[in-house]
Amino acid sequence: MIGNSYADTYQASLANAEEFWLGAAAGISWATFPHRALDAERAPLYGWFPDGTLNTAYNALDRHVEAGRGSQDALIYDSAMTGARRTYSYADLTGLVADFAGVLRDRGVGKGDRVVIYMPMIPEAVIAMLATARLGAVHSVVFGGFAPKELAARIRDAGPVLVVTASGGVEPARRVEYLPAVAEALTLAGVPGLPVIVKARDGFASTAADHGWLDWDGQMEGARPAAPVEVAATDPLYILYTSGTTGTPKGVVRDNGGYAVALEWTLRNIYGAGPGDVMWTASDVGWVVGHSYIVYGPLLAGATTVLYEGKPVGTPDAGAFWRVIRDHGVNVLFTAPTALRAIRKADPELALLRGYDISSLRTLFTAGERLDTDTFHWAARSLGVPVVDHWWQTETGWAICANPRGLEELPIKAGSPGVPMPGFRLAIVDGMGADVGPGVEGNIVLGLPLPPGTLTTLWGNDERFVSSYLQAFEGRYATGDSGYKDSDGYVYVMGRTDDIINVAGHRLSTGAMEQVIGRHPAVAECAVIGLADPLKGQRPSGYVVLKSGVDLPEDVLAAELVAMVRQDIGAVADFKHVMVVEALPKTRSGKILRKTMRQIADGGEYSVPSTIEDAGVIDQLLGTLRPRNAEPGKGG
Repeated sequence: MIGNSYADTYQASLANAEEFWLGAAAGISWATFPHRALDAERAPLYGWFPDGTLNTAYNALDRHVEAGRGSQDALIYDSAMTGARRTYSYADLTGLVADFAGVLRDRGVGKGDRVVIYMPMIPEAVIAMLATARLGAVHSVVFGGFAPKELAARIRDAGPVLVVTASGGVEPARRVEYLPAVAEALTLAGVPGLPVIVKARDGFASTAADHGWLDWDGQMEGARPAAPVEVAATDPLYILYTSGTTGTPKGVVRDNGGYAVALEWTLRNIYGAGPGDVMWTASDVGWVVGHSYIVYGPLLAGATTVLYEGKPVGTPDAGAFWRVIRDHGVNVLFTAPTALRAIRKADPELALLRGYDISSLRTLFTAGERLDTDTFHWAARSLGVPVVDHWWQTETGWAICANPRGLEELPIKAGSPGVPMPGFRLAIVDGMGADVGPGVEGNIVLGLPLPPGTLTTLWGNDERFVSSYLQAFEGRYATGDSGYKDSDGYVYVMGRTDDIINVAGHRLSTGAMEQVIGRHPAVAECAVIGLADPLKGQRPSGYVVLKSGVDLPEDVLAAELVAMVRQDIGAVADFKHVMVVEALPKTRSGKILRKTMRQIADGGEYSVPSTIEDAGVIDQLLGTLRPRNAEPGKGG
């Protein structure tokens, strides 16, 4: 059963949210300490700490220096791609951030302005984020793997006054030039003259001078440091875009005060980390995990964070993670199940681990997609430390469900990301919104208000925020995931209820891929579904119906469609599989039965809705979609 310490804390967060979160707010330095926790005047658009003011970058940096810990390591940069390593103390990082904030200020960036950051995993990415926050401006980090059209869509929506980028990213087999992509994106967004600051890296063809842009190092030479700008707790800190099913991507807005309070609380209570501890989150700053637990969370808590440019395998081998843990004394590792599966595939017996002392490691956390039980047991057995799966979303900014190791070490259950965290009123409901009992799968919903640190709205579109998340179940936020609770209150997340899929921890829209495929002149109709993949969690698979009279070899069509998706969405989509089918199964209202197709293709049991337009289509698809070694499924 759930222990009293967690249970008391969780109940206190629900019974008296005002008192609970004002208590948590004491972990942050405020210019004006808030007297109110929750602002419900614009419900369901809630705000946290409405009468408080602060600066998030100051909380992440300056206050630790002022407390006498300026010499403590703040950021460790480790590049397996270039061999570069550098450690920044809190004093070092504070100085660099203040200087780059001065550069941004002198280029006209001020409170409330947006800055788009399109960078690889280098220290300047972290410095740019914190410098933007130091000015009270709003950063929007775009993952460097996205194609120009995706970058352009985010630039168009955010309306930045400046872009910060680098020469390119270094991959195991290639170098990716960023500057041509940025130039194309600015043109597509209709702002070709937008100022751009470029951090030069060796080995890339395109330079800032080629485009008439500004050089990072040159700008920093004469920089005049900027002081932290005081902002309201409810002012936005950043915009982070998540996949929309159609059209413009959704810009999740994160506030300053609620986010700072929540993340500082989570470092202590979920991850059990604080000053002097080393936390390594093996993700990318372009994703929410990187925002929360590479950049802001560890620094807000006064811990040391590791910024790793590399892969779990191939840089140079499957011992890369163990080398980083040993070299930097990592206490807490946070990674995606995909990384563990890649390591297991390359080194199933962990023979490479024997060459490294990883005794500093206390806990391994995973998130990004469901941690399968085989990988969970393999990792726990091999590493000899607790393996904690936890579940959250870009929208929530931190864990909805976890095992709060710093608060109470609850029993760990394979297949479950744990129990609801404070402030999350989690329920499992049926399609009509009625609660269901233990063991019954349904929609996972969260009662309003959501706790601090979660999204406050979508950028420039309150109406879309409400329609996307708050309309399906009155008074509740729809997570878009299905699952169930067991009798102990542990949550089991079974999968998405929409068409957003997880590819190696990256949330991608199959609808966006379908839009690309549908533009091919030979394609009459298409569906993209996420199939179970032993390494990446899910992989997109495309099924197309050709226009009448089209005579195009399937391999030629497939190559063209793969190239189109790579061009428009980016290599991160990992779209490689295309199959031509005679027809797609649909309901009478025209909805394609993607879930049924996925169940058939994954070799699982399936049920055909009574609303299907033509049941014979399922029979036609069985031989095409069903794995050859699978047993027949169940029709319904």
